[in-house]
Amino acid sequence: MKIPFTKMHGAGNDFIVVDDRALTFPVDDPVFMARICARRTGVGSDGIILLQPSDSADLRMRFINPDGHEVGMCGNGARCFARRAYDLGAVPEKMTIEAQAGIVHAEVLGDTICLTLTEPTDWRMGLDVGLERLADFVNTGVEHVVVRVEDLGGLDIQSVGCQIRHHDLFAPAGANANFMKVEADGTLSLRTYERGVEAETLACGTGAVAAALVAERQGWVDLPVAVHCAGGYDLSVDSDAGGTTLSGGAATVFEGEVEYGNWI
Repeated sequence: MKIPFTKMHGAGNDFIVVDDRALTFPVDDPVFMARICARRTGVGSDGIILLQPSDSADLRMRFINPDGHEVGMCGNGARCFARRAYDLGAVPEKMTIEAQAGIVHAEVLGDTICLTLTEPTDWRMGLDVGLERLADFVNTGVEHVVVRVEDLGGLDIQSVGCQIRHHDLFAPAGANANFMKVEADGTLSLRTYERGVEAETLACGTGAVAAALVAERQGWVDLPVAVHCAGGYDLSVDSDAGGTTLSGGAATVFEGEVEYGNWI
């Protein structure tokens, strides 16, 4: 079986996006998904995004990490989903997306996609995770820990991120680990260790939202705020009567296809 796909990225966070409205993608085969996500021997990506039919929204988004586990939400992934769905003519400029975390809204504004996320939940502030600084936790569709640091460049994110990701406070599911610097101009710089990828990614949309909301709650920044991601792209986080919004680009890198049987 040949599977067409579109390689996309949102702020450097890259994905394999598949139009699965016919529901033929082998979602129960984690080995296949791990192999096509592999950087050196596969297509390479931070996750797989499936466009599927929905009974409660315009379309359903399924987001699957490279380890084969489905997660509730991906902010950069949802923007890529919205761009691809719009380009396919499957949705209007303003659309609703069914995600595992709930219904989110997206709007295509030229090259920018504005995403309105579900309400953040499970706030836990001032947590001791074994670092010099206390950490904060919030679920912005997926679980995020946010730690304020002064030196992002000198951070051993693989080691410290893995430590937080597997900390007993967040068992059994674990959490994504975000390291945030508050810049003098009131913006944020961010590096994220992502659960499921088990490494640093060039950006994390829900992590950017978590960092911005934590920084606002702590009184360090005001919204809207620009979040500078590790890959050199910026995201914008804001809040209004409709909820928390995440805005940024979503670009197509290339299109291709993989032969399912040849990868097993």
